[in-house]
Amino acid sequence: MPDLNIKRLITAFEIYSGIKIQPENTLIILDEIQMASKGITSLKYFHEDAPEYSIVAAGSLLGLNLHPDESFPVGKVSFMELQPLSFYEFLLALGEDGLAQLLKEKLWELLPSFSEKFKEHLRYYFYIGGMPEVVAHFAHSRDWKKVRSIQNELLQTYKNDFSKHAPTEIIPRIHQVWESIPAQLAKENKKFIYGIIREGARAKDFELAIQWLVDYGLLHKINAVSKPALPLKAYQQATIFKLYHNDLGLLGAMAELSVQTILHSDAIFTEFKGALTEQFVFQELKLDTSRSIFYFPFKNSQNEIDFILQNEVNSVIPIEVKAGENLRAKSFKLFCEKYQPKMAIRTSLSGYREELWMTNVPLYIVRSFLSS
Repeated sequence: MPDLNIKRLITAFEIYSGIKIQPENTLIILDEIQMASKGITSLKYFHEDAPEYSIVAAGSLLGLNLHPDESFPVGKVSFMELQPLSFYEFLLALGEDGLAQLLKEKLWELLPSFSEKFKEHLRYYFYIGGMPEVVAHFAHSRDWKKVRSIQNELLQTYKNDFSKHAPTEIIPRIHQVWESIPAQLAKENKKFIYGIIREGARAKDFELAIQWLVDYGLLHKINAVSKPALPLKAYQQATIFKLYHNDLGLLGAMAELSVQTILHSDAIFTEFKGALTEQFVFQELKLDTSRSIFYFPFKNSQNEIDFILQNEVNSVIPIEVKAGENLRAKSFKLFCEKYQPKMAIRTSLSGYREELWMTNVPLYIVRSFLSS
């Protein structure tokens, strides 16, 4: 068993790094902590015996089961979930501080003057996504070919991790669920269909594989609600759901989306029935971790309200996602007429405008708008 004496650990860190660790001005980062035996347990001793040190531990959920005999220091660790870069952070990474400032300060009246520039960078984001290594490389080199190469390497790493960390008996099914995601999101109605995985597939065959991918943050599940009423969670339908990827750049790589789509005006937004556009909106909404996200399927119809949110003042917000400039949304309007939500949002490439029954919000400001 490793020696968890804190003084000895600090001495080892100093020798290894060549840096004198001073509690008042040194941040200790324990990267890939799940790979070290008793690494997670050591956090307990830092908390109890040496609270003067500032410790950040980074690691993957996938590896937490590598050391089943290790006790987790409950109550002694604060959690922070890292997600792919938002569109706002992407703009900052590319040096587009001015565009980012417009979003931060919610200067909607200035949007028309910069809409083409926003759309251009949104096309980039749809292809590149928000994985830090991919974004950092593109910001430095603007090499589209290398972007796709890094994305494919990340996807292969995920597949390798399936075999390393998942229960052996469900590994083949994990791969099948994972590979089905582009096809699942390419449907007009994006409800998860087991038959797309393989003919005759049933829920009981794949529910453990799906839950494993969701638990480890590689896929995200949003459930349908039977009624758009408060509280939404009370109307959740456990067996009707949609699955989203953890990053739209990786989703595009899995679908082998060509970089040429970026050059053809707004084609990337409508690729495989707007799957990337809906994935983008989902990611932007998910950045607010306090907000539960649902969707509403119409009975006896292929139509659905893409997202349903419950906001802080206890009202329901329906969100319709439109991939292009064609804004016909008959079912959305009928929904609003029937349920009379206080706020209804249609997000699209069209400009910002308020109507009596809904507000059209450009895709690139949807997160900023909802945080206002």
